[in-house]
Amino acid sequence: MQAETVHAGQSCSSDGFAHVLRARARESAEALAFRFVLDGGRAEEITYGELNRRARAVAIKILDITNGRPERALLLYPPGLDYLTALFACLYSGAVAIPAFPPGATRQPRTMSRLMAIIEDAGASLVLTTSHGAPTIADWLTSTSVDPTPRVVATDLAGYAEHDVSPTTSADSLAVLQYTSGSTSLPRGVMLNHGHLISNTADITRSFGLHDGASATFWLPPYHDMGLIGGLLTPVASGIPATFMSPISFLRRPMSWLQVVSRYRTTHTGGPNFAYDLCVKRVKEADLVGLDLSSVELSFTGAEPIRLDTIERFLKIFEPHGLRPEAIYPCYGLAEATLLVTGGARLGGWRSVSVAREALELERVARPAMAGEPSRNIVGCGAPGPDTRIRIVDPTSGEPVLPGAVGEIWIDSPSVAAGYWRRPTESGDTFGATTTTGEGPYLRTGDLGFVADGDLFVAGRTKDLIVLNGRNYHPIDIEQICEIDVAGIRRDCGAAFAVEDDAGAVERLVVVYEIDPGMTAAQHQAILDGIRGSVTRESSVAPYAIVLIKPRTMPKTSSGKVQRWLARRQYLSGDLAEVARWQASDRAT
Repeated sequence: MQAETVHAGQSCSSDGFAHVLRARARESAEALAFRFVLDGGRAEEITYGELNRRARAVAIKILDITNGRPERALLLYPPGLDYLTALFACLYSGAVAIPAFPPGATRQPRTMSRLMAIIEDAGASLVLTTSHGAPTIADWLTSTSVDPTPRVVATDLAGYAEHDVSPTTSADSLAVLQYTSGSTSLPRGVMLNHGHLISNTADITRSFGLHDGASATFWLPPYHDMGLIGGLLTPVASGIPATFMSPISFLRRPMSWLQVVSRYRTTHTGGPNFAYDLCVKRVKEADLVGLDLSSVELSFTGAEPIRLDTIERFLKIFEPHGLRPEAIYPCYGLAEATLLVTGGARLGGWRSVSVAREALELERVARPAMAGEPSRNIVGCGAPGPDTRIRIVDPTSGEPVLPGAVGEIWIDSPSVAAGYWRRPTESGDTFGATTTTGEGPYLRTGDLGFVADGDLFVAGRTKDLIVLNGRNYHPIDIEQICEIDVAGIRRDCGAAFAVEDDAGAVERLVVVYEIDPGMTAAQHQAILDGIRGSVTRESSVAPYAIVLIKPRTMPKTSSGKVQRWLARRQYLSGDLAEVARWQASDRAT
């Protein structure tokens, strides 16, 4: 037993991740592992010993069904303890877990088509779910063209009897197919082996300063990298109790997240930029009564562009309720690197730089802005860990750029995934990049950034970059102009992108935004005029078209990122939920 004892930040690097859970169960069987908070505040809890027992029982069922052969299993659960059990059962049995967003009662076409694409791409032979969801999922699969049809297994009927099954996986065994969120393309299955999970959860434990006595609270969807790796696997790796809640509960009432943090005296929490924005936008005086955030040591923000104004507005409201400014922890990561790549020094504070917008756009240089010069504030995402190397590289030539220059972020780390499932060419291009100086292989992130004083600053996406008249525009800059200057549009619900003219010779700027409900035609016109005037004045580029769409119709990933590529596709196909539009005449352009 002693040989398997693990401590915070320590892992069994030569074994599979299930060995970590088994060791936790043996050394701390009665210790709280997870607490799931339901709507209304009631909570379900599970210890390490019980989680281990349930996972082994379901693992036995998986092994019986598959005759002990490695299979790929789609996980379709609402957030909760059943999902946790199935995840660790896969890690125990050697089945490859494929987390996916469950279809829900409405079975929205977009969700179902994404599920179909994942099943077909992964070649999943099993769908693991609850007894409640199994009949609906089985009926849906029967109605599709998937061949062979995956077997639907309800894991909550396993009985959770005592079973003695040992993990048979190693660090090199494939553990998870993490399908990317699709913020810039169709989802692809990132191949994560057990070693990647162990390496990255150790990095998070070290970077976040997780310690004996720490605790975590998350609402993050467990179907993508931040919720899966950061919210579920890292607490087990570090040995701290974690409280989690449904992302739907958070979206319905964002302040429920911070109230759970306050209730359970959480030390570590976090989420994407939009989560902080939502709390600021929807907080009411009654929500602040009794709120105490003084226990929070670290609240990370990442997964999308981190906005300085969001951090400042969040602190203005919640610092009087105990939140320390230095607890805010900007970081950077992506599914292709398992999760975390860079983060700041814990409790070391965070910093931003104000760079000249024109130098960034014309020259791809991060030069400090002078007084009165148009600028852009970029928040630093911290430094890489000791085993991670970052290179900033010209995305076209592969040549490392000079200090202070903006280029594509390339990564070398033990956490970098094995590639994309069944996509050897794309895997080679993305995971096997070499510089003109012969360094590599590196992971090409598709993100643009620069390094200053050892910290990484992310400036945008190569695929989102808008090039007009030889000048580079980052969509986030144009979107921020709109959100600062124009009333009536929904924050973090807009997309700026470029489209070609009919001859394919000229790119033109299109801006799409959700608007507040219940507005009049006159208000629509005021918004169109406001966006047109502000963007032209502040960015020196005139929009070709502006489209206002209904609330909650902007395409987004499960983690809340705007899918600009899909918004562009919907614009071109006429599928946007359009409310109003302005468009320049082709003769004028």
